[in-house]
Amino acid sequence: MPLDLSELCAPERTALVLQEVQNGVVGTPSALPELAASAAAVDLIGNCARLAARARAVGIPVYHCTAATRSDLTGANRNARLFHGVLKSPVQLLPGTDAVQVPDAIGVDQRDVVLERYHGVGPMTGTQLDSMLRNGGITTIVGVGVSLNIGMFNFCVDAVNRGYQFVMPRDAVAGVPREYGEAVLTNSLSLLATLTTTDRVLDTWA
Repeated sequence: MPLDLSELCAPERTALVLQEVQNGVVGTPSALPELAASAAAVDLIGNCARLAARARAVGIPVYHCTAATRSDLTGANRNARLFHGVLKSPVQLLPGTDAVQVPDAIGVDQRDVVLERYHGVGPMTGTQLDSMLRNGGITTIVGVGVSLNIGMFNFCVDAVNRGYQFVMPRDAVAGVPREYGEAVLTNSLSLLATLTTTDRVLDTWA
């Protein structure tokens, strides 16, 4: 039986979590320009901004999970091609720089939580996110951000393994190339998450 989205995303047990929705990833300039282009094609930043604004209005906590790499690489992963590729980019995700900040269109409200991580590809094991969600009585995560290739896929799997319901608006996530991202949503993430749209989530939070 299909899950009722309004029940699944009830404000008292839901959190909005933004994964790597930061200037140096989905903005311009980006350390991953092809990914930023895919995000722009679905207006990821705009949809995330709408979700964040409505979440705050109805009392749903907003978590910004950002990624950074220290200039001395302390704690940074070096065990996959992805990490080496990002380090070669002229856009560095250095702590305290604009590249690790949340886009202005979304902003960071005083009630929001920013969790910066220095290693790994997802927020469930690289930050305090899991413990903070549990302490807040959260059972449903509305997860948005990048990438469907790795980061969002890892985030969803980790969350499901920990017992959370995962809701993913298709127009607030992106992958590279776009066709591959759509294939991941259709053939893999649809078996783990409740796929929906930004507008449908907003309607449930009206």
